[in-house]
Amino acid sequence: MNIQEIANKLVEHCRNGSWSAAHQELYSENAVSLEPAGAPNERTEGIDAITKKGEEFDKMVEKVHSISISEPLVADRFITFTTTMEADFVGMGKITIDEVSVYEVKDGKIVTEQFFYTPAPQG
Repeated sequence: MNIQEIANKLVEHCRNGSWSAAHQELYSENAVSLEPAGAPNERTEGIDAITKKGEEFDKMVEKVHSISISEPLVADRFITFTTTMEADFVGMGKITIDEVSVYEVKDGKIVTEQFFYTPAPQG
């Protein structure tokens, strides 16, 4: 797959909430996931750990009210898109997350994902 095909497939998986399928199909075994400072799991390394992180996120979501994902933009070996998700989270109620996601692709696989958003207050 070329990078535009990877971008399109990634957005399709994200729109369907099929994080695990995206990880298994599109990610390198040694991929790294980066969250904002102060967020749980600021740095996660390896596809198994990234997949587990996705499963833990799913367990925190009680109900998704809406999810909107922009079309992907591709520049060189990078993919980016925005996500807006409104959901009920365990112990936190209804929250809206606005996020920018950036992915780096090498040798046909995603090697880094990085998310930019304001983390919810902890405590």
